[in-house]
Amino acid sequence: MAADMPELVRTIVQALADQPDAVAVTELDRGRMKVIQLKVSSEDLGRVIGRDGRVANAIRALLDAAPGHDRWKLEIVD
Repeated sequence: MAADMPELVRTIVQALADQPDAVAVTELDRGRMKVIQLKVSSEDLGRVIGRDGRVANAIRALLDAAPGHDRWKLEIVD
């Protein structure tokens, strides 16, 4: 399940985005910390972050609940 976290993020963000083909998810390995870098079109950036960061924080909460010993971090890149 933990290896599917980048795919989970991709699925959620593509459902939110007006331009789902512009969604790019990259996984970086930093030891026990796994980083998911998320890039979306500039038009979808606000939608993915959400008002007061609620959508981004909800995605981060899902990553925190991931099983396994690795920790996940979400970085939204512009």
